[in-house]
Amino acid sequence: MDYQNEKELLDEVYDIGEKLYAGMCSKPTEEGHQEAFTLLTDLGRTLVGADRASFWKWDKENHELWTTSATKVNRIVIPEDAGLVGKALKEKRVIVTNNPYSDPDFNSDIDKQTGYITFSVLVMPVADINGDYIGAFQIINKMGENGFDEVEDVKKLSLAAFICGVTLESETFFEDSQIDTLTGLKNRKGLYHDFMHKYSEYLDPNMRSPFSIFICDLDRYKKINDNYGHKAGDAILQNVAGILAQHCRDNDSVYRWGGDEFVMVMPATDLEECKKIADEIRLDVKDSSVTVSVLPIKVTMSIGCCLYDRSKTIEENINVADDNLFTAKDSGRNKVFG
Repeated sequence: MDYQNEKELLDEVYDIGEKLYAGMCSKPTEEGHQEAFTLLTDLGRTLVGADRASFWKWDKENHELWTTSATKVNRIVIPEDAGLVGKALKEKRVIVTNNPYSDPDFNSDIDKQTGYITFSVLVMPVADINGDYIGAFQIINKMGENGFDEVEDVKKLSLAAFICGVTLESETFFEDSQIDTLTGLKNRKGLYHDFMHKYSEYLDPNMRSPFSIFICDLDRYKKINDNYGHKAGDAILQNVAGILAQHCRDNDSVYRWGGDEFVMVMPATDLEECKKIADEIRLDVKDSSVTVSVLPIKVTMSIGCCLYDRSKTIEENINVADDNLFTAKDSGRNKVFG
């Protein structure tokens, strides 16, 4: 490589590094993570002179691997043990093939979907700080006749792969911090994050589309814990969380606010529609039961609704809904008020 080409390479690497730093300092967390993965795969592709690169995330709960960067397809999902990526993670080692269509572990389905032709592949498994594998860095089609070199190309990619692992671990920690472990719903922290990002446009005073919320809790929930134990109480909360989640439309979200309280957010929804959906949920909760030690346990729920007032804070709006919840309980429970 002559000096001019080396300088051009360094300039491109520095440019990617500058964008990574700028993104870290200015982007919202979710957007920042996605941009970081995109830039890091670009960095890897540049360093080894490859056509394409991707970062695969290992979803161990659903036994899947997925990526958004490998091709122009929005999202590619494969079983966790599939293809060269699955092999690299299973065997915990770098995989290189410069004749993939003759490799029994190469999955050609994606090529068939996209019309792309793969000539060479390098896969590096990526671990978190504890040494547990969480994903893989994949480079496709070395620009040249010789294919990938397992020593030299891995050496060039190691830093980018390491940063990918740190970024994924950060993203996973961020996502986990917003999830209530008992119900699987987002928690209060998740609600505040979504209001600042997912629902930010609905907080704009110039937005005319209605925006409704409700807060609900279980009637006499403490007696359930006292009479049947916390195991039964937890089962009831999980059942109710499932019912709430089933009633979420495409842009709705439900959160565990705390204890037996839940908040549901419904954009593009006026108060009457909010109350209608809330009452459907109330009836489904009333009609359901949870069996603990052969005993069927039934509960009811009270719900307070409100039309979101953009001149007030999130807390002030939830307080309005909470006041309506108190009215629903004070007037006999198992009711919707708003």
